[in-house]
Amino acid sequence: MAKIDVGDAAPDFELPGTGGRVFRLSEHRGRNVVLAFYPGDATTVCTKQFCSYRDNSERLDGLDAEVIGISPQSVDSHERWVEEQELNVPLLADEQLEVSKLYGVTGWLGPLARFTELKDAPGGRYVMRSIFVVDREGIVRHRHVSRTGATFQSVGDIERALATLG
Repeated sequence: MAKIDVGDAAPDFELPGTGGRVFRLSEHRGRNVVLAFYPGDATTVCTKQFCSYRDNSERLDGLDAEVIGISPQSVDSHERWVEEQELNVPLLADEQLEVSKLYGVTGWLGPLARFTELKDAPGGRYVMRSIFVVDREGIVRHRHVSRTGATFQSVGDIERALATLG
């Protein structure tokens, strides 16, 4: 499994998402992008994370960046969760974990599965809660990966990461 780090070119990808969109990272050159990988829709910490982004939408809108959520659930699951929680961050479906593996943010769920809220783990793997900030030229400038996923990067954390881009 690859590990993308600060200073590396962000691997390009294409994924379907909420609102009928197809997101291609390469189409966002010239703009900063925040990739927020997360384990699962409607799970406790993920809901706290994305509701905090919703509740701080004015701060997110003020950033010179597009924030995108990525997880292994289907677009239909994402759409239900967006509607239930009134979320405003676009969500992308990485159902086969291809992009998550490309960025090196998957782990084996194994025996921990019975202690998690994750119902489906493609191939026994889960997505680690992670944030990547990709600059206008497509270079990763910030990387934060949480193996346990018990905490998340706040809007303030994202603001600080983007502030280093100048």
